Amino acid sequence: MRVIDEEGKMAGIMSPIDALRMAQNRGLDLIEIAPSASPPTCRIMDYGKWKYENKKKAVQSRKKQTVIVIKEIQIRPRTDQHDLEVKLKHARRFLLDGDKVKVNLRFVGREMAHQDLGMGILNKVVENLSDVSQVEVAPKSEGRQMFVLLVPDPIKIKQYKKEQESSGAKPSAEPKGAEPKDTEPKVNEGA
Repeated sequence: MRVIDEEGKMAGIMSPIDALRMAQNRGLDLIEIAPSASPPTCRIMDYGKWKYENKKKAVQSRKKQTVIVIKEIQIRPRTDQHDLEVKLKHARRFLLDGDKVKVNLRFVGREMAHQDLGMGILNKVVENLSDVSQVEVAPKSEGRQMFVLLVPDPIKIKQYKKEQESSGAKPSAEPKGAEPKDTEPKVNEGA
């Protein structure tokens, strides 16, 4: 077998017994690096240290990975306007957090006859969220449901946050074109 010493220098080709004896004399371990090579390649090193360094490299590589999360929003063709706005607010927040959003529109019973209404609702959702997202999968139908997949657009999100800061408001998940809500309670004086 081909042996490499602890300093990375070639020690030569020797029998496994001689290589093991050489490693033990130095107080280190003999680790097979390339078993499929001809002849197999081994290295003299501290196995515990090598294991620790490999574990550390694996942790570093996992830190650099980005995890993509798909959040789902469920709606129906008869979903009320206010409920739809609330769901759009949640979708906007998910997109601002960097998650993908899948909007599912489910048809039940005779609602299947009005797929054009469903397509209109999904197009409305895409339009309302177009300032922070882009369409990855256009609205399409699968069986008794339609869906659209939206992904956050970093450039649009940066512009959106800049606009929110310049207007003096914190970046919120309010849908564009939404009117501010009254904060004063309404009193019914006629009763």
